[in-house]
Amino acid sequence: MLKIITFTVPCYNSAAYMERCIDSLLPCGKDAEVIIVNDGSTDDTQEIADKYALQYPDIVRVIHQDNGGHGEAVNTGLKNASGLYFKVVDSDDWLDGPGMIEVLHTLKTFMDGNSAPDMLVCNYIYEKLLEGTRRVINYSNVFPHNQIFGWDDMRKFPPWKYLLMHSLIYRTQLLRECGLKLPKHTFYVDNIFVYQPLPSVKTIYYLDVDLYHYFIGREDQSVNESVMLRRIDQQLLVTRIMIGCHHLPGSIASKKLSNYMLSYLAMMMIICTVFLRISGTKEDNRKEKELWSFLASCDNGLYHHGSIRFLRIVANLPGSSGNKITISLYNLARKVYKFN
Repeated sequence: MLKIITFTVPCYNSAAYMERCIDSLLPCGKDAEVIIVNDGSTDDTQEIADKYALQYPDIVRVIHQDNGGHGEAVNTGLKNASGLYFKVVDSDDWLDGPGMIEVLHTLKTFMDGNSAPDMLVCNYIYEKLLEGTRRVINYSNVFPHNQIFGWDDMRKFPPWKYLLMHSLIYRTQLLRECGLKLPKHTFYVDNIFVYQPLPSVKTIYYLDVDLYHYFIGREDQSVNESVMLRRIDQQLLVTRIMIGCHHLPGSIASKKLSNYMLSYLAMMMIICTVFLRISGTKEDNRKEKELWSFLASCDNGLYHHGSIRFLRIVANLPGSSGNKITISLYNLARKVYKFN
């Protein structure tokens, strides 16, 4: 039986919260497969995962592997996926039940009509449970509704509505054909997952449902500011990989997609620059200069893109002015858009 969708759930010491995630996927029934990748956990994750596989043998598969990090867990899920579509659901997040039923119905309709798009986009919700706040990110003013479309049909993305892993469902074979392979033992690889396949996507469908609940608030979470400061080298690695993925803007047929991808890379450069400046050590000052030198050496048009030119101007203001403006912009964005 062909599965409509594969959900991959990377788990590392996720025993405290993984059941909420998996329970949210089970209502999809046999139309879906849930691949739980136990990435070398040392708590009760293995036992919980095996319990689900035993109880739901037609839906849940468990793969136990040595620890390779979030990216390697996604790689394993993609390698073993049997669904026409592929979605990553982090073990501390969950999906909306009615929203998922609507997604399945939509995908099944496309399959019956042999018109399956390369990518399905849905809304996601920032859930700050400890603060009791939530923010829905939707794309109703970016994408056309109720039709399959291409990149040239979209409107401009506001910076706070960039596509994240939470909003995307890719056609599985597309991810394989574009050669997606995430680096091991590296955080923030979801940016590569979102970015690298985009030029291979030719057809898109936007479903205006609030599907993915993105939990924010754990102290050890990768987007926690103190954690990001400790892992800045991994952020730098991911940014370099993304810069090297595609030769922009010349290799991208759609000008709108090219502009979006350039803006996305500019956002990654801003994040790296901000955290290197928050740290402020001589070593991190050196890393910042090396990152900008690397960008200039790539000769791919990004260095002279408008967003990057603005960031270069701010970063090179004399004295501490550049630092203050850069960090102030970051703090304002964080407060307004609730991204960590």
